[in-house]
Amino acid sequence: MAILVKQQGALLLLMLNLFLVFTGIGLVIPIMPSFMNELGVSGSMMGLTIAVFSLAQFLFSPLAGRLSDTVGRKRMIVVGMFIFAVSEGLFGIAHSPTLMFVSRALGGLSAAMIMPAVMAYAADITTDEERAAGMGYVNASITTGFIIGPGIGGYLAEFGIRTPFYAAGVGGIVAAIVTLLFLKESLPAKGTEASQAEVAEPRSGLLAQLKHSYRAPYFLSLVIVFVMSFGLANFETIYSLFVDHKFGFDPKDIAFVITFGSIAGAVVQLTIFSWLLNRFGEKPIIAACLLVAGIFVLLMLFVHRFWLIFAVTFAVFLAIDILRPTIGTQMSKLAKDQQGYVAGLNSAFTSLGNIVGPIVAGVLFDFEINAPYTLAAVVLLICFAVSMKGQRRRGVALE
Repeated sequence: MAILVKQQGALLLLMLNLFLVFTGIGLVIPIMPSFMNELGVSGSMMGLTIAVFSLAQFLFSPLAGRLSDTVGRKRMIVVGMFIFAVSEGLFGIAHSPTLMFVSRALGGLSAAMIMPAVMAYAADITTDEERAAGMGYVNASITTGFIIGPGIGGYLAEFGIRTPFYAAGVGGIVAAIVTLLFLKESLPAKGTEASQAEVAEPRSGLLAQLKHSYRAPYFLSLVIVFVMSFGLANFETIYSLFVDHKFGFDPKDIAFVITFGSIAGAVVQLTIFSWLLNRFGEKPIIAACLLVAGIFVLLMLFVHRFWLIFAVTFAVFLAIDILRPTIGTQMSKLAKDQQGYVAGLNSAFTSLGNIVGPIVAGVLFDFEINAPYTLAAVVLLICFAVSMKGQRRRGVALE
């Protein structure tokens, strides 16, 4: 933990940037039904709007990961935060689906620039032994952003459903300036000829990088990242519409359930996550989280009382909030001198799940309100079975 104390300022700045990005992403969740009513769009159209963010992130993430290995982590974070601020401001003034698409695409571009650079920076300043703690802190900022985002969106919506986006835009500008002034570049201290050689290999194209990932030792982790993102995006995209249509929740109710249902994830990441990983290892935790997430997403179809809805949401977010940094830690240990490159692939597979998830969820929601959660649960449970099978194969190979 010594490195965490010594690099506390840098980690806090990294956490601030990711916190703001994911706060901006979460803002739209509780006010989605209001936007649908105001603009007269369907669940399918809203799903496409959310998917555009992830499409832009998916297309640019591998390149952004490589750029963070060459031009530097700090530069990517600062530019990404300015783009994030612009995207939030555009969403605030949007009165048509077209401008919403443009603003969310810019948001995805900003996330693609920020996430790999932040993850690579955290890897730069931690050793293998400290990696779990470092990733836990960084991912706690993601979780906290998801917690605070819906809360801000739900409560500030009373002053106008566009007010939260203007606030996020201002916050993005402030974070970019603070990062520019106070964050030191981490790449020179860790950059090596080997890492530069890896970056120089002809894998810069998105399709080429994805093809290469199939042969990489972290490919199963990337598959789990995709499934996790698909299931979570499916769950979150429809959540506000689901509880609005089925239970009559208003933005405050939605914000309350998501906010307090997610708090445990941030607490775990900041306190006992490192101990959990060192005690049980990445693979058992990944399998357990997939199982819990799948079961509780399915249970969402059968609960009706407020406290049960709260409990199920709590369990789903806790499982995903433990799963995300566990996979990140596992891949960072395998990445060696390719931290930015592998972080970019991680972000790309996350985005791919976030593209498919909202689109499928929106279409299924218009067809039948329970269909999105049924599919998400099935996919998560299948991935759990695959992860268990992979563990058994490794166990046999070691005997």
